[in-house]
Amino acid sequence: MEIIGGKEVAMHSRPYMALIQKKDGLLCGGTLIKAKWVLTSARCYDKKLTVVLGAHSLSKPEKVKQTFTVKQLFPHSCFDNETGVNDLMLLELNITAQVNKFVSMLKLPKQFKDIETKTQCTVAGWGTTNAKNKVASDVLMEVNITVIDRRTCNEKYYHLNPVITDGMLCAGDKRGKKNSCKEDAGGPLICNNEFKAVTSFPPKSDCGKNPGIYTLLTPKHIQWIQEITGGDA
Repeated sequence: MEIIGGKEVAMHSRPYMALIQKKDGLLCGGTLIKAKWVLTSARCYDKKLTVVLGAHSLSKPEKVKQTFTVKQLFPHSCFDNETGVNDLMLLELNITAQVNKFVSMLKLPKQFKDIETKTQCTVAGWGTTNAKNKVASDVLMEVNITVIDRRTCNEKYYHLNPVITDGMLCAGDKRGKKNSCKEDAGGPLICNNEFKAVTSFPPKSDCGKNPGIYTLLTPKHIQWIQEITGGDA
């Protein structure tokens, strides 16, 4: 997904952000949740993934970057590519990340109240910054977006295809000028300073026009994460 209408993130201010690179050059985002585990979108699946932690720029070498291959991929067993339900995947890194001020974990939610309509949230990524421009951003970008009522999102933007379920979140900008899009998939959605959802899939049309869809982190999702990674997440 791309960041539309956003701004450059202060360098290394999001040390939990993971840059995921596919073998075809396409990008995804992710979140370091344990020193050897990254949470992302199941849509980012690829047989050969590279994970970079501590990154700000794509092109600059940056001594603080840590690069990994993926030992194992764990797409959610109930992920449905058509409906977008359970759009989550865990990546086990080949070695343990060195945690420091440039690379650190983001805590998973412990409270699971639904996110209220009109709540301001933030999403970040390295995707293109213009819906018509397919070139990835060289630096990490972020944008503030607003949660939209599911019924409104279903009727006005998606017309029940896909259906925005209780396990999803719809968020964007009523003026159609702020959003995430394709190459930001897998990155975290932060609401009220807490990790609440994972960027799922983009609108079927202009990313700047329609809101994005996010996978809410529910108690069942946290249980799945714990089962895969071992112990508390």
